[in-house]
Formats: sequence, C-alpha cells, structure tokens
Amino acid sequence: MIEIGVFHNGASDLPTMVTKDGIAINKGNLRATQESAARVQIGQVRQGVLAEKLGFDAFFMTEHHFQPEGAEYSPNPLMTEMAIAALTKRIRLGQAANILTWHHPVRIAEQAAMLDVISGGRLDFGMGRGYQPRETEVLGGQMGATIQDQERNRAYFEEAYEIILKCWTQDSFSHHGEFFTIPPSYTRWNHQQTIAYFSEPDAGRSLEDVIKLGAPDMYSMGSPVLATTTKLRELQVYPQPVQKPYPQMWEPVTSPRSVEFAAQNGVNAYFIVEPNLRLRDNIRMYYDAAEKAGWPDRLNRGEFKYGWDASKRRGIITGRYLHIADKGIGDMDRAARGLEVQWDYYGPFGFAGVLADPGEDVDMGRKVSFQELRDRKVAIHGSVDYVTEEILKIKEIAGYEDFMFNAWFEMGGFSTTEIEEQMMCFAEEIMPVLRRECGGGPEHPESTVELDPEVHHLTATAD
Repeated sequence: MIEIGVFHNGASDLPTMVTKDGIAINKGNLRATQESAARVQIGQVRQGVLAEKLGFDAFFMTEHHFQPEGAEYSPNPLMTEMAIAALTKRIRLGQAANILTWHHPVRIAEQAAMLDVISGGRLDFGMGRGYQPRETEVLGGQMGATIQDQERNRAYFEEAYEIILKCWTQDSFSHHGEFFTIPPSYTRWNHQQTIAYFSEPDAGRSLEDVIKLGAPDMYSMGSPVLATTTKLRELQVYPQPVQKPYPQMWEPVTSPRSVEFAAQNGVNAYFIVEPNLRLRDNIRMYYDAAEKAGWPDRLNRGEFKYGWDASKRRGIITGRYLHIADKGIGDMDRAARGLEVQWDYYGPFGFAGVLADPGEDVDMGRKVSFQELRDRKVAIHGSVDYVTEEILKIKEIAGYEDFMFNAWFEMGGFSTTEIEEQMMCFAEEIMPVLRRECGGGPEHPESTVELDPEVHHLTATAD
C-alpha cells in the first residue's frame, strides 16, 4: 500500500536571479517579497484543498519566518491548515514541523488540538528543534531556547514535548522542569468560581489538588483573586485532541541522535532529502532503535511493518522535489534555478552532508548544484515515466513494505497555477501507477465535524 502526500515549503513565486557573486535569490525588492508572500499564502490553502480533490492522502507544511531571500515561507502551518480543514473532509494535515523551541508548549498544544478538533481528527503533529538563529533567537530566545547552544536547545525541545503530552492526556496537571514551572509557583488564584467548582465531589480533582488555600495577603489590596496567599497548583488545558490518547507525532530527523529519540518515543520520522542509500541506512537505524526500545507506539500496538505501516500509520516518510516536464507542462531550466534558490539558502547551514551516501566523504560547506540534486535523485525532474520509475525505486532500495511518500512540487519562481498543473498531472498520470504497483491506497474516513453556523453542536470521530 502507498500513501501519497504533498509537501509545501512556501518558496517565493518571484522570478529567480543569480547575483554577480553567483548566489541564486528572489528577484524583487522588499515590497515585492511581501506581495509574493501573500500570494503564496493563498496558494497554500488552494493547494491543500486541491490535494484532497486530486486524491492525495496528506498535506504537510513547514514552519519558517523572516525570509526575503525566497526559499521558504510558512509562519503558521497550523493556522493555514485550519483554513484547509474548513474546506476539506478527508485529507490529513501534517507539519514538518512546528518548531517547539519557538513556542510556549502550552500554547502550541492548544493550537494543535484546535486543528485536530475542527478537522475531525486529521492532525498529524510534527515537531522540530529548529536550526536557524534568525528564527530561534527572535522567537525562542526569551524562553531560553537558543540555537547557539545545541544541548540547551535539545533540552528545551524534550521538555516542551513532555509538556505537550501532559496537556493532551491529563485533565489536570502540573509541571516542574528546567525551563517551565506550570503553573508558576507564585500564581495567585483565589477565585470563588474555581473554588466552588473543585469543591464538588465529582469534579475529577479535589480542591486541594488544584489550589493551595491561604489567608488574605495583608500587603495587597484590590481584587480578592489577587489580594491573597492562595496559590494555583494545577492547570487544565482546553481543548484536548479528539484522537486518543493523542495524535500521531512526527519529527524531521537527520542525525543518529534524533533518529534514536524519535524511535524510542514512538514518534514517526521524516527524512526529507536523503538519497536512497542514505535513506535505506537511516530506516534501518530507526527500526533497530525501535525494536530495542520495545516498539514504542501511542496505542501500544507492538511491532509495525518495515518502512511504513499503513494500517497503524507508523514508521517513516520520505519526500522528493518533483517537477514534471511532459504533457505540455514544466520547465527544466527554471526548475534548476528554483532548486538553486533553495540550496544557496540551505547550503551555509551544512545540509550538503545530508546528501552524502554512506561512507562518502563530503565537504559540508560546498555549493550544491541543481545537477547534483538531480543526479542523486533528491530532485526527480523529467518525464512522467521517469518520475514514476524513480519514485518506485525509492521503495525498492529503501526496503519499504508499505510506502509513504511526499511530493514536493512548489519551487522558487513558479506561480500557484504552475504548481497546481504539476499536482494535477501527477494525480492523473503518476498516482494511478503508484497505487497499482504498491497495492492500492488507504481509506480515509470523511470528517463528521459540522461547521454549519445554524447547527449548535459539534461532533468528531477519530481512530
């Protein structure tokens, strides 16, 4: 069986150019980049809706901020996918990923759970650590999530993950960690309604669990909520996801340490641009770690199929840049420039190492050309037959039983209309072959959420 998703990273639709120093960037001033971002934003919603109509199984987005250069745009994937959820019934909505180090964990837990509720249980929650200081120091620095210290960043990420699971699975909780104390020990809350609620015998938690009652504070004046020594002990977070015990978690991973963390915690892994041989070895690493840890799984279902298990929705997804130059669409030269906009941005972060095959020496700082990406089959650009054959080779070389694959159509310099042409051609010419060769596709039940404003109740079903 094969599941096929769409991956959207938000590349600018502005024309590309190469500077006198040989760097590929957007062509346009800052006002033009703002106008492009607005078009891309609408395009993301359009393409999410179109993906469902064309029969894709999932729509995955990234989270990125502050980029005039042209490679990425996706400041709030949960909000964008909320719009998609309101216009669709079946397609699953994933992120690769929400960057936990840029958010208060309680706030991102609330927002993600809202998407799961509104979509009727279609959230696949992606989480990442972040790697760009322009984003992390601005958005997470005040909470201590710096990327300048990798160990500190990882510690923040792991604590945020723990808090999110508490928000989603515990009706009332507290947390006392290195970065967060929830609620803070100094939270005054002498509220008569809260005291009355938790004084009821069937509230689910006792008053003593939730509140430490104290005398009035002789040094404070004003509201009795604050003029008190009564302190809040526990927090209740709303809503919780409709998928129980919580939605499937995902993490984009590259290093062995990240692969092992995901495997040991029942988190699905996302390998985005690894060549086939490197992907093969990383899948083996993930499965070895999962087996050693006793096959962790949110539903305790035990061992899962190698590569991907469609019935359990467990395992590993991979993706490729796709560009079809056939059937009257596509432009290989413009696609080459679009790739270089991406990799002239990624290259300085050291991502050339991800492109290396096992045992290959690599210069982490080298310029990555569009031709290398095509040669390594990270970018699959060409005819319908060529694209189809190369996708099927991934399954064979990596050893997938079931297969989950994300198609990355958007690219710098291409309009929303051109991207949608690629999606439609893929769905018409390639998807049926992939389904046939891989044993069909999954059944995704339609959401039963009722969004009619005349209906005064909301119901949702999820596995």
